[in-house]
Amino acid sequence: MKNKKSKINLWSSSTLGLLTLYTIFLIIPLLILLSESFIDSKTGLFTLDNFKRFFEKKYYYSTLLNSFKISIVITFVAVVLGTVLAFFFARFKIKGAKGLRILIILSSMSAPFVGAYSWILLLGRNGVVTKFFENLLNIQMPDIYGFKGILLVLSLQLYPLIFLYVSGAFSNVDNSLLEASENLGCSGVNRFFKVILPLILPTVLAGALLVFMRCFSDFGTPMLIGEGYRTFPITIYDAYMSELGGNNGFAASIAILAIIITLIIFLFQKYISQKHSFTMNSINKIRPKEIHGVKNVLIHIYSYVLISLSIAPQVYVIYTSFKKVNGTVFTSGYSFESYTIAFSKMGNAIRNTIIIPLTALIFVLIIAVFIAYLVVRKKSKITAIIDTVSMVPYIIPGIVVGIALSSAFNKPPLVLTGSMTIMVIALIIRRLPYTIRSTVATLQQIPLTVEEASLSLGASNAKTFWKITIPMMSAGIISGAILSWITMISELSSAILLYTGKTRTLTIEVYTQVLRGNYGVAAALATILTLLTVASLLIFNKVNKGQDLSM
Repeated sequence: MKNKKSKINLWSSSTLGLLTLYTIFLIIPLLILLSESFIDSKTGLFTLDNFKRFFEKKYYYSTLLNSFKISIVITFVAVVLGTVLAFFFARFKIKGAKGLRILIILSSMSAPFVGAYSWILLLGRNGVVTKFFENLLNIQMPDIYGFKGILLVLSLQLYPLIFLYVSGAFSNVDNSLLEASENLGCSGVNRFFKVILPLILPTVLAGALLVFMRCFSDFGTPMLIGEGYRTFPITIYDAYMSELGGNNGFAASIAILAIIITLIIFLFQKYISQKHSFTMNSINKIRPKEIHGVKNVLIHIYSYVLISLSIAPQVYVIYTSFKKVNGTVFTSGYSFESYTIAFSKMGNAIRNTIIIPLTALIFVLIIAVFIAYLVVRKKSKITAIIDTVSMVPYIIPGIVVGIALSSAFNKPPLVLTGSMTIMVIALIIRRLPYTIRSTVATLQQIPLTVEEASLSLGASNAKTFWKITIPMMSAGIISGAILSWITMISELSSAILLYTGKTRTLTIEVYTQVLRGNYGVAAALATILTLLTVASLLIFNKVNKGQDLSM
């Protein structure tokens, strides 16, 4: 009877508590955002004028078309680049493959706008590569700004996500199927499209959705390198900032449009994935094989050139952080001046980049573990609702989360705007879906019989959870925590709307310094951010016992 009562108290209270938290910090802010989009700030009456304003002016609705255009093209390019690279790594022995994997992961974990800033230093109007070709070879380099620049930056930034997803899919493909198809005369490119691609299609679609969402909601890259090519997130940001302190109904209406659009895309992807989904156990895993001749050379050239291009921005930023600089111009000679300024004047941003994400991470792990356990072990209608609601932030652009939280908590009874707390809440909301999914996957691999054995030996439900289940999940939890941490320290889209002078983080500071033309300081801060990412990946590699990262 005591165990039963303990069980009811623990899991019932956990379910109720989680539902309450989601209601306060996610559902209510989104409902407030929705109500603001339909209210005339002058009369307080219902209106559709906020939406009509968006669709009546080409200046506004063209940014939506621009976002669709760039997101679709980048998704296609990233899928092709990442899938081909993953196929080469799975099927063929590539020299230095382990080191190359680390570089691929590292290139995907940095903030996209840092890549945009670096490519401007390399290929911008006064970029080092641009000047080299102009002065020595008298060749005019193509303009990197606008559509082309966004395409270059985000394609090289996001193809690693496809690589990681597809690499995970290849580990589940049975090599016997490939051997059988070859025996039937289907080989080479023909086999890739007829046999391999259908097997990994659900995973490719999942990765493509993530890439599309990242492109569609990215704010920093178009702002820095887009110039005249305005995208949807920039319109949301400009509308909110220009209306701040007055009527923000227009910004709310655009944010609601963003939610509707991303929801439709998510449901469409889910439908297609379910239509092509299947399960498969790999007994005879694909093993990389030796190749020779021209084929070997071409595969290595493709792999090394692509990975070099994707990691080049970070390498060049690190290099320029040690250069002497005069505003936007790097001069001859080297110096630690940029780092001196960074630590003396912006040390607060460095501390915040550790304190805010670390605080959010603690809550993310606790909440993710409880939600995962409820979803997998304590299935009910309420836990199904919690699971569904927990995935909502997955499809909402970060800038919309920022607007929703700012609108909901800028007046009594709960004023959080301008505080570190609201920054923490934004990170928790943004990163919970990813951590929940990885924790659920880990828990599903633990047999229920282990917990039943503990209960049969007299252990309470709570004791079994803390002493048996949690330790068995620990490796997956820690790995998920590190990867969540990496994405948290590079968060910009929600933070750009919520920060104050006291809560500035490295990403915000880098972005600000780039806009101000303080390239040396920006490079030093970006390098510090990169070093935090590298250290985190090394810890992940240690915890993961050297196993390859895949999704």
